Amino acid sequence: MQNEAVRPYYEKLRKKNFSLFWKRCFDFFVSTLMLLLLSPVFIILAIAIKIDSRGPVFFRQERVTQYGKKFRIFKFRTMVNNADKMGSQVTVSNDMRITKVGKFIRKCRLDEVSQLVDVWRGTMSFVGTRPEVPKYVERYSDEMLATLLLPAGVTSEASIKFKDEDELLKDAENVDDTYVEVVLPQKMEYNLQSLKKQGFWRDIGTMFKTVFAVLKR
Repeated sequence: MQNEAVRPYYEKLRKKNFSLFWKRCFDFFVSTLMLLLLSPVFIILAIAIKIDSRGPVFFRQERVTQYGKKFRIFKFRTMVNNADKMGSQVTVSNDMRITKVGKFIRKCRLDEVSQLVDVWRGTMSFVGTRPEVPKYVERYSDEMLATLLLPAGVTSEASIKFKDEDELLKDAENVDDTYVEVVLPQKMEYNLQSLKKQGFWRDIGTMFKTVFAVLKR
């Protein structure tokens, strides 16, 4: 990450320590409150997932967050057990690995709710670049590495723009190559622009836009 392409982003963020402090405070207190309020939803989803298919309630996959640190993300399992060993690590529309309950969970974006645990722990933030698996991070350009200056996020402007990413990839001959060569660079353009404009109130706006996008869907 110590390269000339990352330096301008680092210098900008270094001047925003107060904003970043409040960002973390907001993440901790709001995630704590939401975990308490949504605990009944967690229980219902856990029961539904266990009844629908064999396997754990959570899908724990290794992802990359701030400064290249690896962590195991919390996501409610929406696919058959060990699905990541049966094909691409990117999910496409009508993916045969998705379970019946998983289709409903993914449609309502409820699989992301469990990431409140990651936000509470500090491995993620409510707003930031979505965490990628290591093999995709290895394909980042020097400038893309700047997105690792902050914790990975549950949502972002790129997430909203590419909320139907699975549809874009469904006809690809090689899903992984298409994602890395076509989709990822476009998403990173939004992520890098958001990084340049990073601010506490801008993050709040992105969260509201995410809620509206999910309700619209």
